[in-house]
Amino acid sequence: MTFSILARDESGIGMAVASSSPAVAARCLHLRGGVGGVASQNITDPRFGGLLLDRLAVGESASEALDALRAEDATMDYRQVAVIGTSGEPAVHSGSHTLGTHHTRLGADAVAAGNLLAHTGVVDAVLEAFETSRGDLEERLLAAMSAGLDAGGEAGDIHSAGLAVARDAGWNETDLRVDWSENPLADLGALLEVWLPQRGDYVTRGIDPSTSPSYGVPGDE
Repeated sequence: MTFSILARDESGIGMAVASSSPAVAARCLHLRGGVGGVASQNITDPRFGGLLLDRLAVGESASEALDALRAEDATMDYRQVAVIGTSGEPAVHSGSHTLGTHHTRLGADAVAAGNLLAHTGVVDAVLEAFETSRGDLEERLLAAMSAGLDAGGEAGDIHSAGLAVARDAGWNETDLRVDWSENPLADLGALLEVWLPQRGDYVTRGIDPSTSPSYGVPGDE
């Protein structure tokens, strides 16, 4: 019931995800600037995000962190998990009870995964669109997800989506969610168009409020 892409570029780490379930990004999307990212999906355990990011933070590779989780957690047959660090190869796991048609693809700087898919080519389309795209990481993640939807998406309709990017500000500089919609990726794209021109201003407001630009709303003059 979910497909996703976890990726990095020279600016940071990002992830985008879509699902037939509500509020998918609240459970599945986990990023930490300067450390890496985790996609925890299928029958999801949101705790995996923090556990795996903590392992990356102390120097483990993506595959080492994932191998440790497999050794310690008895539920991994039901999980689909992707991990990426700031360097090195990403890693991915699909347990034997992953739902429906499922597939994963590893790239040099990205990993795509999905379950309950229309067909396995959906995940291939996601990764290939990311690798051939240009622009901000946010735009590339959205292009990848849109390609996956165009290729067939899930076996059923998707209803929620999310997109986040962590750079060096100390928080997710972009963190957008559509928790329930008939067209969540289209709505996410509209949100991104509003957000990107203002992204840098919100970083400035957090780090150096004395130089922050106005919000341009009534009363802020």
